[in-house]
Amino acid sequence: MDNTDVLKRKASAAPDSPGVYLMSDRQGRVIYVGKAKSLKKRILNYFGSGMPAKTRALMSNVRDIRFCLAPSEEAALLLEFNLIHKFRPRYNVSLKDDKSFPLVKISREDFPVVQITRKKDDPEAVYLGPYTDAKLLKEVLKIIRHEFPYRSCRRIPVKSCIYHRIKLCPAPCAGMISIRQYRKTIGNITMILEGKAGILIRKLTRLMRRKSASRDFESAALIRDQIVSLSRMSGRRDDFEAKNELELLKENLGLAKLPLRIEGFDISNISGKQATGSMVSFFRGRPDKDNYRRFRIKGVAGIDDYKMLAEVLRRRYTRLLEEKKPLPDLLLIDGGKGHLLTAAFQLEALHLNIPLVSIAKKNEDVYSSQPGKGNVFLVKDGAALNLIRRIRDEAHRFALAYHHLLRRKEFIKK
Repeated sequence: MDNTDVLKRKASAAPDSPGVYLMSDRQGRVIYVGKAKSLKKRILNYFGSGMPAKTRALMSNVRDIRFCLAPSEEAALLLEFNLIHKFRPRYNVSLKDDKSFPLVKISREDFPVVQITRKKDDPEAVYLGPYTDAKLLKEVLKIIRHEFPYRSCRRIPVKSCIYHRIKLCPAPCAGMISIRQYRKTIGNITMILEGKAGILIRKLTRLMRRKSASRDFESAALIRDQIVSLSRMSGRRDDFEAKNELELLKENLGLAKLPLRIEGFDISNISGKQATGSMVSFFRGRPDKDNYRRFRIKGVAGIDDYKMLAEVLRRRYTRLLEEKKPLPDLLLIDGGKGHLLTAAFQLEALHLNIPLVSIAKKNEDVYSSQPGKGNVFLVKDGAALNLIRRIRDEAHRFALAYHHLLRRKEFIKK
């Protein structure tokens, strides 16, 4: 099997989710970093016909492709930005606007200006960078500014401008923010641009707890919102966001308790060959990879997703019962009403009462086994639906990866 086939298989196994992909050469050096709304669709595009010369040159040097999932397109963009700044991949270098790399300039004033420049023309200012892509840098600063507003005017005006009205500037001109507080904001922005979002999240979490302890609940709530937004931007998921997702899922599905342990199932087969099942486990909203399981379908001939699903569920929960291990709080099935009913029938046969939910492929309709629920309405791109999507996509990726592994083994034997 040549390298192109291997790369195509990796692309096919990528999830249909936002994220970042890294392409490496034969020495293992990262030579390109890109972001995508759908990793699978974007990476597969590299193997189509009619690619530009630069893309063909890139692919002739690629020997491996890795990807990192992100909870949103914003998070993917910031992750791409940080990875490009870290690795400086040769095919990401963009000098279209000028012959020099862009920098972030922070002026040395009581209320510093944050702006993009290409020259270090002020010895008093602080410069961050250089960065390799001016357009990407502008997009990242726009995202950061929504959560950490800063001044961008060259001279402080006599009254607040439109940027204050649209909440992109804290209006130091009108005395709306102190020098000390503004400098904290600048420090936070610097940490994000230096790729230290994780450290910043921990710092803000400690500050939020101090504000809560001193009963300054309004300030604590504002900091909490910054933590959540920063976690989404940076691709991290803090405890607040994870708990919020689980609470919304509990409320929307009418569950008796918080679904701390969720197990998600998917079936993968092509023309009924090398059929496999996967089970991923999420604990407190995060992947628990030590408890992932793979199933090679043994008792079903031909193409029958329902029977395959029934076999996987029967094997999984018969074993848990025999070993007297804890059961999950919620099961997620990749499929529609038929898959949900199949799973419910199988659990009933085992005398188990575990809440079930399924998500259909086409319109992402969600169905629940809870009495009176049926078709569940979840806010589009809301926290609860996004959690279900992540579990579904991870189960699909895990199943497909195992399916491809078995097919490779079969191919090698021939």
